[in-house]
Amino acid sequence: MILDRIAAGLFGAGVHFRNQLYDRRRFTINELHGPVISVGNISVGGSGKTPFVIMLGELLKQRGIAFDILSRGYGRKTKGVHVVDPSGQPQDFGDEPLLMARRLGVDVIVGESRYAAGVEAEKRWGPRLHLLDDAFQHRKLARQFDIVLVTPEDLSDVLLPAGRLREPLSAVRRADAVVLTGDKPPRAPHLSAKHTWQVTRALHLEAPPQRPVAFAAIGRPQNFFLQLRALTIKPAAEVPFRDHRRYTQSDIDRLLRIAQSKHADGFITTEKDAINLGSLADQLSPLSIVKLDLAIDNPDSVLDTILATLKQRGKPAA
Repeated sequence: MILDRIAAGLFGAGVHFRNQLYDRRRFTINELHGPVISVGNISVGGSGKTPFVIMLGELLKQRGIAFDILSRGYGRKTKGVHVVDPSGQPQDFGDEPLLMARRLGVDVIVGESRYAAGVEAEKRWGPRLHLLDDAFQHRKLARQFDIVLVTPEDLSDVLLPAGRLREPLSAVRRADAVVLTGDKPPRAPHLSAKHTWQVTRALHLEAPPQRPVAFAAIGRPQNFFLQLRALTIKPAAEVPFRDHRRYTQSDIDRLLRIAQSKHADGFITTEKDAINLGSLADQLSPLSIVKLDLAIDNPDSVLDTILATLKQRGKPAA
């Protein structure tokens, strides 16, 4: 415990020093021609960044604003910059970029360097708006609007490696907007940002099994299981996996054994897990795929605020 606190203190000092160097422009910050909206968080996994990007993308599409998404493509085995093929595989692009490409039907570009990904996007399609995924700490690329998601768990958490925080809560001062997430979004007046918004989560599923084996390889799988129970689904078993796991035949065999031993009537999982299952999903029957959506309070006002800020900062969205 003492060593964890010492390590967390050293980690925090390193984060502070790095941010100071960026604030003082000691590190190069690259800028794209088109405006950039960044969506990120301050903790490791499970804050809802991907659903938020999808929700924001839907709002932009409703306004007729062209945009693309720039992502690191976490978990992919490829290197360099690639335009996501929605019919492709997660090992080529990452599971979350595939999910965003399939849900939104827009161009998603992955690259270790988000700047290089943005340069490729502008070379192909011109300087349109870019949504920067999972990028609050990715300060190598300039952004005109910074959004940071904060979960209820973040408010009582501590820095890595003792806890899950990538940065202290005070880091949200860099953001233009803080988005409070969770089924019961917390009141957090001490979080200082120009705008504070709230989102609510909704699960959508059709004719789900009533006693399924529920499984998930996401950042906070227990939240998924809690939401299922809130929908009056009573899982016969709940099986968490490591986030972004690429399922193997041994995983499927394990789930089938659990279903048989618990007399389950099917399986239930998330959209992201369905991508990582691939053709192995055919062995899990019936399998219900849960679609997660976020809804934000006053969405038109939120988008108006973002677009007005981009214009004020000299990078209006086309």
